[in-house]
Amino acid sequence: MAVAVRVIPCLDVDAGRVVKGINFEGLRDAGDPVELAHRYDNAGADELTFLDVTASSGNRETTFDVVRRTAEEVFIPLTVGGGVRGVAEVDKLLRFGADKASINTAAVARPDVIDEITRHFGSQVLVLSVDARRVRPGSQPTPSGFEVTTHGGRQGTGIDAIAWAKEAADRGVGEILLNSIDADGTKDGFDLELIRLVRSAVKVPIIASGGAGEPAHFPPAVQAGADAVLAASIFHWGPDDMMSQVKAAIRDAGFEVR
Repeated sequence: MAVAVRVIPCLDVDAGRVVKGINFEGLRDAGDPVELAHRYDNAGADELTFLDVTASSGNRETTFDVVRRTAEEVFIPLTVGGGVRGVAEVDKLLRFGADKASINTAAVARPDVIDEITRHFGSQVLVLSVDARRVRPGSQPTPSGFEVTTHGGRQGTGIDAIAWAKEAADRGVGEILLNSIDADGTKDGFDLELIRLVRSAVKVPIIASGGAGEPAHFPPAVQAGADAVLAASIFHWGPDDMMSQVKAAIRDAGFEVR
């Protein structure tokens, strides 16, 4: 029997405030993370993802105090990422109340860190965040046409996004948070091609992220292979019943939802 689809609001945080932009740029304030987390918990979110979007680019640690305060208010699973570099940061996040840790830039720089974290804590605590974009004209092509970016989508790597997702899954990550940099914040829908390509390469759960603008955008992402769907803008600035609208759209399309 298929596992029920999870719906996950994302709290992108910069300097202790929730922010949102387009294509990871032009960030604008969306509110207090603790208040929003509490609101989404009450609205029926299945999990929350908390990403410190400038932790890696700013060379600073995740805001552990905000994580602690959020965890005190929220009683659904909380994934936290941004500035996670190894076992020490994961250990601290778990002690501050996170259920899972998300890693991106540090894993690209040193893939062995995936093995170290999963050996220490188990696969279930580690989510690989893949910030993927289509290879830009004039850049080195990749087999899939998608490349991995780091530092909040600011730096291209030339690494094939599909091959990287497969390697990370083989190394033991529990889930892949698949962020489309091209679709991020556009509200034009998820990048279905990207989801399908990663789904064909890995067996671990995929969380699709980037591009949701209306409830109708969510079922196609699930059809393409996503086990969970994540969004920010549609929840931050949408009507209060947006969570129930999204879940109804997925359910009406024939998928089981939590």
